[in-house]
Amino acid sequence: QVQLAESGGGSVQAGGSLRLSCVVSGDYISNCMGWFRQPPGKGREGVAVISTDHGRTHYVDSVAGRFTVSLNSAKNMMHLQMNSLKPEDTASYFCAADIGYGGECAEWSPKAGLDAWGQGTSVTVSS
Repeated sequence: QVQLAESGGGSVQAGGSLRLSCVVSGDYISNCMGWFRQPPGKGREGVAVISTDHGRTHYVDSVAGRFTVSLNSAKNMMHLQMNSLKPEDTASYFCAADIGYGGECAEWSPKAGLDAWGQGTSVTVSS
């Protein structure tokens, strides 16, 4: 129903910027989309989500003010602009889109096998 593909990861020094992209294809319009990350040796965490209807965004405290999530009007391209990167931002970054979730995007917790996920892109920030 929904296919996602990330790009834009790479290596950067602390204080630098990267812009991740997520191409969305398929015939289902998700209510919520977002970026999630998994640091080395740790669990996956939410970074930023956006409502496709209202454009409302939500960020985890650790990236608020540094990262910006955006979605184009066609709802087929999502970006994550990451500025002032820190070594603790090093992780694999994944984009996700809900399948059938009707609640508030701020409370959305995507599930493997239920929601759509991309394959991930790696971000490394060196000090």
